[in-house]
Amino acid sequence: MTQETLDKINKFTRRPLTEDEVYTFSVILCDNEIDRDLERFSDNALVTLSESFIGRTGIFDHDPSSANQNARIFGTEVVTDDTKTTSDGRPYKYLKAEAYMVRTDDNKNLIAEIDGGIKKEVSISCSAAKRICSVCGCDADNCSHRKGITYSGKVCHTILDDITDAYEWSFVAVPAQVNAGVTKRFTDSERVYSAHEADIIAADDELRRDIRRCAYFAGGRDAADMASLSAKNMSTSQLIAFKKSLEARCRGGVEIQLACDTANDEASGFSMR
Repeated sequence: MTQETLDKINKFTRRPLTEDEVYTFSVILCDNEIDRDLERFSDNALVTLSESFIGRTGIFDHDPSSANQNARIFGTEVVTDDTKTTSDGRPYKYLKAEAYMVRTDDNKNLIAEIDGGIKKEVSISCSAAKRICSVCGCDADNCSHRKGITYSGKVCHTILDDITDAYEWSFVAVPAQVNAGVTKRFTDSERVYSAHEADIIAADDELRRDIRRCAYFAGGRDAADMASLSAKNMSTSQLIAFKKSLEARCRGGVEIQLACDTANDEASGFSMR
């Protein structure tokens, strides 16, 4: 963590925090893709939101109680992804945020779930003064076009613009925007992975999530935590073998107990007993 990052975080604290006291992660708050509600943010709205979300609190399921506040955004950036376009052919853009949490005994499980991909999807709460029809450009609530209907080859949707306020961002089970969520960093020191390597890493991460999920249902949180630890440094083939073994035990109703085995780790990556 750089001193610049700490300085940004400490703007929101009552006393300066050290690197050991904070946990940081990146999250995609929203983008300009048409979402499940057939709405999308305009490019201008993303810029406004990037300014408005600095300092906003992260919660769960949009429950704004003080006890439910877990993280705070200290930096934002509107990113243009030149490798993809939206479903209607526009350059894909998204709002990326940097958030921090104070490391405590109470939130260590939450941090582990964020790192493990369990807590990932997010949704935002904001206010937009303009709701524009994508077909005619008029007020979407007062024109004859209907969302979801195709006109001249393009699906009618509502464009959200003129953002007047940003309230909070929340971890949720199913976000309205498909791509919103905690992001992975495909970097190792100063190395940037190729697209092919990134795909392999993403697939391995998915296998690790499946392994944790299977171990949890078979043996509870302790088994899930140990399975995650065992799978951390496995190769793709080892992950697949581990997952199949866990699934077989789940189907057989066998309780799973996992233990790290240093000698076995070099050969198989995991051991079970």
